[in-house]
Amino acid sequence: DTWNPRKQQDYLTASDQSLRTVQNPQLSSAREEPDMASSSNNSPSFKFKIILGSSSPARRAILSDMGYEFATMSADIDERAIRREKPEELVKALAEAKADAIKLNLVDGCADRDIRDPPTLLITSDQVVVSKGVIRERPRSMEEAREFIKAYSGDRALAVNYVLLTNLSTGATKGGWDIPEVAAAFPN
Repeated sequence: DTWNPRKQQDYLTASDQSLRTVQNPQLSSAREEPDMASSSNNSPSFKFKIILGSSSPARRAILSDMGYEFATMSADIDERAIRREKPEELVKALAEAKADAIKLNLVDGCADRDIRDPPTLLITSDQVVVSKGVIRERPRSMEEAREFIKAYSGDRALAVNYVLLTNLSTGATKGGWDIPEVAAAFPN
């Protein structure tokens, strides 16, 4: 049984559908979270500390380009040990596992101080690509990356993304999927 992108809505609750992407709070969340409102000079202004739970240069660049200051931490987890049948379930489980691992590291490293001051947002995420019903995770080598790209040629691929925000002060979480479809021809 291969994964069908048309059935992806089956895995999203009504509230999650409104969270398809995580946007700059200056653009969308200021109404919802007064503490995340931006200043009048158009630069993001938070009363939160931000931790990006990723070592990805691309994810760091996205937050930096948006003007945010943040710390980075990587989760020490075996991503290949976490398996789910559906790509939405897999990326959500991986983002949650990363958040759990980082929270444990923070608690262990902060026994002598309150990690709730200042309030801290942890951002974790994961992405897989689905092509011809096959879920592909991060390639392990350049050769495997080339094989993946060849397999996508002449077909559509879906980049299944999940982003999880965790308020470390309250324990509240909010997550959402973004699933763009890409069609491209790649040269041999």
